[in-house]
Amino acid sequence: MPTHLITGAGSGIGAAVARRLLERGDDLVLLSRDAGRAKGFADRYPGARTLVGDLGNPDRLSWAFGQQTVPERIDTLLHIAGVVELGEVGELTPKAWHFQLAANLVAPAEITRLLLPQLRVARGHVLFVNSGAGLNAHAGWSAYAASKHGLKALADSLRHEEHGNGVRVTSVYPGRTASPMQAKVHQQEGKEYDAERWIDPESVATTILMALDLPRDAEVNDLTVRPGR
Repeated sequence: MPTHLITGAGSGIGAAVARRLLERGDDLVLLSRDAGRAKGFADRYPGARTLVGDLGNPDRLSWAFGQQTVPERIDTLLHIAGVVELGEVGELTPKAWHFQLAANLVAPAEITRLLLPQLRVARGHVLFVNSGAGLNAHAGWSAYAASKHGLKALADSLRHEEHGNGVRVTSVYPGRTASPMQAKVHQQEGKEYDAERWIDPESVATTILMALDLPRDAEVNDLTVRPGR
């Protein structure tokens, strides 16, 4: 069975993907920011393994992984975790910029760097769950969109660099998806949140599994998913 390392399995799209992969018998390694959440993952996803590493502090990820047993083979690395803090350029502080750039861009780059040897051996797949904000930036979204535009650049460069090693790279750009993050966004926007208006995380999970399960003769580079309502 393939081994998938997933960030963001606690809720939303990440939880939907983790559950679907577990149900079909695949092996999961779930990244958690602390030991308490790791125990919760172990209880929630029976048989899954966990790694502890804080995406908000990417400088420490190499050290953290060095203190734990990292799988010798990883078939798929799924970057699904993300953070958001809205605000206009004239209001956002360096702390808000660093917070989003670290978790949304620098941490995925560092985790990918650390796990590339295993991915090369497996001729594996790196999948980045980006955002519609990674393609278009709107007022109030500058820092988050910058982190996601950077994530697209990371994915595109990685695809060219690792093509010869057989590593596939996919970016998925979901529109607004019903999740705790979307509820937080609505709160920041001062809007009422209605989950029924937005994409079900299960629908995004379906597109992700499609990209992962594609035969080796093809590769999905970029996949945009938009609300159908």
